[in-house]
Amino acid sequence: GSSGSGDLHPNRALIPIGEKLMVQYVVNALREAPSVGRIVVVGPVKDLEGIFAGYPDVLLAEQGDSHISTLLNGVKVLCPRDEDKIIVATSDIPLLSSEAVEDFLRQCAQREGDVFYSIVPKEINEQRYPGVKRTYVHLRDGIFTGGNLFLIRAGIIEPCAAKAEELVRLRKSPLALSRQIGPWFIIKYLLHRLSLRETEIKFSKLLGIKGYGIISQYPEVGIDVDKPSDLELVRRILAG
Repeated sequence: GSSGSGDLHPNRALIPIGEKLMVQYVVNALREAPSVGRIVVVGPVKDLEGIFAGYPDVLLAEQGDSHISTLLNGVKVLCPRDEDKIIVATSDIPLLSSEAVEDFLRQCAQREGDVFYSIVPKEINEQRYPGVKRTYVHLRDGIFTGGNLFLIRAGIIEPCAAKAEELVRLRKSPLALSRQIGPWFIIKYLLHRLSLRETEIKFSKLLGIKGYGIISQYPEVGIDVDKPSDLELVRRILAG
């Protein structure tokens, strides 16, 4: 579960859209993807128990006090081996489809790595959902928005957790973050001269892992509901 802005429900995962709650759309997309095995929903267990009572293949775990601790709580319930790959989806992408999940996993399987992160080209996003407002990153390879689907090798999650928490904290301190990342990297990014490969290498080095950005042609992986206009969009689409 993820906590939302004050304009929405205090827990976005539990916002009703049609006859289902937002998190159910995400879980259903994962259940319908043949490559996905066991599923854990991490959030307020008291609220989730009634919602997922009829889902025998869905496990529950209590949310933590940060995104990283919430992820760790879900991983503990799965008890994976180090080499197992865990797909992570946020609970606020109700347009997600099993096709988008399978395409992401198929692309990930073509590379040896520890962390895979979905990204969507701006033109695909705007072509499919005209007028949708997203944050974009300008790279040499194109303009992308971040997706909310990740694939992570289980063995690296705990060792990387502390470093990831530190980088998340530093996002509010640009000077400290720039010291970690390095001035030339930032200058190249500002000049739109940074490539996707350079970005992968930099963040792999920062976290001590091998990571890749996976370009998805399915904008549904990144249409997250974090403001009222997003909620109106997904309600309109899912009602149709």
